[in-house]
Amino acid sequence: MDEMTQLRELRADAPVPGRAALAPGRERLTTAIAGRNRRTRRLWADWRVASLSAAATITAAALIITQVVDTSSNPDTLANNLDLSGPTVTLNRAADFLEEKKAPPEPRADQWIYTVNVFAKPELASTENIADPGNGPDASWTPYADPEMEKDPADDAWSSRESYRAAESLPDDPAALLAEVRALYPAFDTERGREESSTARTFRGLSTLIESYPLSPAARARVYRALGTVPGVRITDNLVRDAAGRKAIAVTYEEPGSHERRELLLSPSDYSYAGTRHVVTEDHEMNEMGFVTRMTAGDITFNSARTAAAVVDARGEVPQP
Repeated sequence: MDEMTQLRELRADAPVPGRAALAPGRERLTTAIAGRNRRTRRLWADWRVASLSAAATITAAALIITQVVDTSSNPDTLANNLDLSGPTVTLNRAADFLEEKKAPPEPRADQWIYTVNVFAKPELASTENIADPGNGPDASWTPYADPEMEKDPADDAWSSRESYRAAESLPDDPAALLAEVRALYPAFDTERGREESSTARTFRGLSTLIESYPLSPAARARVYRALGTVPGVRITDNLVRDAAGRKAIAVTYEEPGSHERRELLLSPSDYSYAGTRHVVTEDHEMNEMGFVTRMTAGDITFNSARTAAAVVDARGEVPQP
């Protein structure tokens, strides 16, 4: 989906920036760009796991099945043999690392997924006074077995349990896994009537699974090995910074003609999901309702970071560090 389509869909419910002294048209445009933080997954992807951005810890009484990911500090220590020379090497080493980890039990149906996400202000060279995307970290709780999502098998929104089990059922062979992922995430048509390419759909589906929480180490390892074989997937030769200012591995893909690459961010210390960025790759103009915005190569139009994820026993429960 291109930026124009995203802006049109976002404009309906995007909040008016509180501190932008802009003309009405410019205000709507910049707010839409900033507002992508909370709806990008739904627009760019068939984001079936929009509510499963979480993970967690159980209370002390149920500590035996605690699974906690606290990525708020993301220390600069790196995983052994970290190599950014290419997607196959980097992602296979990540898979090797994960395959040595013991998988915690699957969460119970009555548990909740807790996540905290941070969204950075868009960095656009040619546009000033972009509104801040939010007022601090965004914490959320969703049922692991969300009845609203699971009641309709044809619905494109999945619960955390559905995503967890779908990932567990994926085959070991990378080619077979990619075929299964494409079946799970059908292509959609863009506004111009051009169907999403098979490769873009594959990257979208894999990214959605990687972002889902919880995901067993073995399932994540299989997905990483398959991701490393997708044509057009790259690894930046340096660590980037996510919306929380942490170092991250950037796994990238750019759909031809999109002028923008998608970056799936992974922690360099344990290869967990760290966030998502969208980066402009070439100068171009974006026209929305007669207002033209100059997009410059290097602009970051979307930047999110997951700073905590846990499985908890009740809505509102916050795991202790």
